Amino acid sequence: MHEIIINDTTLRDGEQAAGVAFNLQEKVAIASFLDLIGVHEIEVGIPAMGKEETFAIAAISNLGLQAKLLGWNRAVISDIQASMACGLERMHISIPVSGIQISAKFQGQWRITLQQLRDSISFAVDHGLWVAVGGEDSSRADENFLLDVALYAQEWGASRFRFCDTVGILDPFATFARVKRLVTALTIPVEIHTHNDFGLATANALAGIRAGATSVNTTVNGLGERAGNAALEEVVMSLKRIYGVNLGIDTPRLLELSRLVAAASCSSVPPWKAIVGENTFAHESGIHAHGVLQNPFTYEPFSPEEVGWQRRLVVGKHSGRHLVSSLLEEHGIFLNAQETQSVLDAVRQQSIEKKRSLSIEELLNLVQEQRYYHAIG
Repeated sequence: MHEIIINDTTLRDGEQAAGVAFNLQEKVAIASFLDLIGVHEIEVGIPAMGKEETFAIAAISNLGLQAKLLGWNRAVISDIQASMACGLERMHISIPVSGIQISAKFQGQWRITLQQLRDSISFAVDHGLWVAVGGEDSSRADENFLLDVALYAQEWGASRFRFCDTVGILDPFATFARVKRLVTALTIPVEIHTHNDFGLATANALAGIRAGATSVNTTVNGLGERAGNAALEEVVMSLKRIYGVNLGIDTPRLLELSRLVAAASCSSVPPWKAIVGENTFAHESGIHAHGVLQNPFTYEPFSPEEVGWQRRLVVGKHSGRHLVSSLLEEHGIFLNAQETQSVLDAVRQQSIEKKRSLSIEELLNLVQEQRYYHAIG
């Protein structure tokens, strides 16, 4: 597979999630950690938002990170000037390309849209800046018009074009076809930007890459507007494990990064969230736990240590005798078959009452209780 660039937009599209607001220290910490683990590009925010945003972006710009930094801009020269004032040398310029967006933002006058794009690209290029152009709502645009916009952007000096599934309406098959058309027609690279409104953001991102996109937008934990974006950890691990593409990212630190962003965004990660969820390498079911005790790869696609986790075997309603015996033997407790079954029955009953799995301490307490009942019985 071709070389792929991760362009993480946690600090821009991620922060646009309703109720999320990073302060300066958090933005610096997230940018620094993304750089530390080897993320190639970081979309650091929207300088035109004003003073607080520009302070944070300038602070990140002054860190001397290895990752390339991009500012997000409308096709407005004052936006680009604001990005330049933060010390940024790489610009992303977003322009609406669907009928519904052009109607809402430019009263349907697509010629004005193109003129603003041309003027803003020319201004940026004349100032020696690297420019990427994003087609907002590409997935709902007329395909011929979208291609024209991309070709114009290329002609006017853009160095990359972003295909945006802005409201997450595509499936992987449609994504592949539409991105392939752009890749075939353009000489500049294509970037894929996906949203998760139907739970397809990561799948669509991978489809875009398969179609020839060389850059992919991600956010940590899939943070983003509405249902979120393609999750960094999912895209990175899918490329690594499904396609055998190692991006040079320090995957054992993905969990640490996830927790940093979760804390900064005050957004908890669901236990079943892929890669970074608490239950990702937790096993309770009797059949699964027995299999994992024999060979972890029976029910794990890769080792937990590869993404910063440790395997957890937990007892609960669905546990079996093998797991209970194994956990107790780790604590020097050896039970016969009848005793094990009594403890297992108690585990299942208490798990139903508590509506969760039990801790090791609770399991050990149940053993003592069962022994006491048998002793006095």
